[in-house]
Amino acid sequence: MGRAYEVRKASIAKTGAAKAKLYSNFAKEIYLAAKKGVPEIDSNIALKRMVEKAKKQQVPSDIINRAIDKAKGVGGEDYKEVIYEGFGPGASTLIIKTLTDNVNRTVGFVRAAFNKVHKSLGVTNSVAFNYDHLAVIAFKSDKEEDVLMALLDKGIEPVEFESEDGIITISVNPNDASNLKDTIEGIIPNVDYEIDEIGMYPKDKVTLEGEDLELFNRLYGLLDEIEDVSEIYHNVNL
Repeated sequence: MGRAYEVRKASIAKTGAAKAKLYSNFAKEIYLAAKKGVPEIDSNIALKRMVEKAKKQQVPSDIINRAIDKAKGVGGEDYKEVIYEGFGPGASTLIIKTLTDNVNRTVGFVRAAFNKVHKSLGVTNSVAFNYDHLAVIAFKSDKEEDVLMALLDKGIEPVEFESEDGIITISVNPNDASNLKDTIEGIIPNVDYEIDEIGMYPKDKVTLEGEDLELFNRLYGLLDEIEDVSEIYHNVNL
């Protein structure tokens, strides 16, 4: 299978703490989408898409509405996206996406997590050059030929296009993500996306064993516990 099948699906939150972090991350993502354009759902396609994803994860409407209101100037928070790159045990690497209103606080927490396993952060692009930045979606359909031809007609060239067991998985340049969805939804109205993510995907993966694997799992857990961390990408086969 291709790299698209390696996408980590977001699991449904099982605990109150996990739900709280999920809601917080979506609130920040919605805020950023609203700030980057018009803070109105009907006039901002990126915001509309993010709100749709939040609703699919059962994020309450009041959280969504508060995030949009903050982008309109109601409230004092000002979030930004900050990406960190780091080297883990063995030949592992990690890219950590954060959404924060206090960069000094966030980098302190992230650096402390690496220090606890005696590993370190890297400089910009010390890790990222070994990853591809992709938009990946997957959905149930048997119309792979219709979808592929429609994409090519629109000038969208998939990085990967796979159909297996009734699931079509497509990866494209993130700049084509919105047009990709518009094209699919023109062929399959009310399509339900199994995967809908934009992220960093490793060009090659490594396998860790023994102490290296234990340390990696500990590092991943420490990073995942940081409230400001919204996504963790890595090159480890798990």
